[in-house]
Amino acid sequence: MPERPRPVTFTDPNGEGDPITLNTFVFPMDGLKDYHQRIAKIPEPDPHYVDVGMLYRFAQVERIRREKPPGTVPLHLAVRGHMGTGKDHDIEQFAALLRLPYYRVPLTGEVRDITLIGSVKLYGDGMGGTESRWEDGDITRALRGPALLNLSELNAAGAETLFALHGLLDRYSALDLPTGESVALREDVRLFGTMNPTDLRDYAGTQTLNKAFADRWVIWEKEFPDTTEIEAMLERRYPSMAEPYVKHISRLATEINTSFLSTDPGSRVETPISLRSVLDRLPAGLMMFADRGDPLRCAWQTMVLPHIDSYDVDHYETVWAACVRKGPARPPFGP
Repeated sequence: MPERPRPVTFTDPNGEGDPITLNTFVFPMDGLKDYHQRIAKIPEPDPHYVDVGMLYRFAQVERIRREKPPGTVPLHLAVRGHMGTGKDHDIEQFAALLRLPYYRVPLTGEVRDITLIGSVKLYGDGMGGTESRWEDGDITRALRGPALLNLSELNAAGAETLFALHGLLDRYSALDLPTGESVALREDVRLFGTMNPTDLRDYAGTQTLNKAFADRWVIWEKEFPDTTEIEAMLERRYPSMAEPYVKHISRLATEINTSFLSTDPGSRVETPISLRSVLDRLPAGLMMFADRGDPLRCAWQTMVLPHIDSYDVDHYETVWAACVRKGPARPPFGP
């Protein structure tokens, strides 16, 4: 029995916009050969996820898309931000809330367009011979049915991949296959993308997007979360974490990432603290060293410093001395 659409409400965390209510997607079992596979690709909502505004912006565009007249060129959304800001997680959670199968396809320079679009392959015909059959690539497979397709690392893709996607992203709204078939962009498919900034940082393989390709996207910046937002994330994920630890971790992350964004080469670091370190590694370190005299210091040395470039260690330690100096002696978790 297929599920029925149900309303989902998105709230502006800044308190400026009105709540937006959208119905979830549903799709019939008939006509989809991979129905059960697609159902299995619908992600579960993360109970610890904190929306700092991106989901609400996605919902604003989704509402406009649903209200526009048929035939209007759809808007495709790309999120640009540094490593560890949670770009892909934002998009995945949007798919989870709208009940769309989620396909994340990394567009690295080593991935060929035949892998993404598809190719003709030889198969045995059961009589000692072979026959050729078309086999969909990752992108084409996602476009065949309801999906939220996240083209990750847009500015690391090769030129042949970008040009192959041009028609899909403009008014033509279709992907032309070498077989002569055109796979049209369905009404229940959403296209998203992510990318790292193109600057002097160590994002190997990235490049400035072709202007014609970039013009086919609405590109939004994803900033590092501020202290208040990090505190909210930690408190939701670890409600038993003692307040001093929440405060110290939030301030450390904010100060390090402010240094990462600095234009002064004498004071900036080359490695930011990602949300993976803040929400996963550091709390795990606190659990590991809960019985030590300074659990936060032990977690910092074990779970943070090994992930950064050696020439950043001095600055990280300077930030530690300014923000913490000596961590709390009390247990990191408890009533």
